Amino acid sequence: MDKQILTLAAKLKDLRDTKADVELEVKFLNGEIEKTMSELSELMTDNELPSFTHSGFTYSLSTRTFASPPAGCKEALYSALRENGYGDIITETVNANTLSSTVNDIIEQNDDALPDWLSGKISTYDKITVRVAKATAKSTKNS
Repeated sequence: MDKQILTLAAKLKDLRDTKADVELEVKFLNGEIEKTMSELSELMTDNELPSFTHSGFTYSLSTRTFASPPAGCKEALYSALRENGYGDIITETVNANTLSSTVNDIIEQNDDALPDWLSGKISTYDKITVRVAKATAKSTKNS
């Protein structure tokens, strides 16, 4: 067999093995990031510290609401969305981020309450995260 073929086959296997190792490392790091963010957000909340600047970065608490249909309620949710003018977000399914964003908008337009037509058709939960952004000249004065 051609030596170049064997060399490329070995290289392909090595690259796939390396990729698998990196993917495991990324999975581990994502878990560590989630754990650390949770601990930091809890401490910031307990200390009533919505934001702070440290080492040139601003750390800010952020709450994001996620929405999804309860088990067995997807079609009822889709029907309710269509009947209330939100059918354009539905293709075969609804993108999770689009659904969450749309539900957040609906709640905001309904005096921060879930409207009756969505009751029982959607589940929401809030997730508190910590945003990290490069500090501006103005925000570094607060550190």
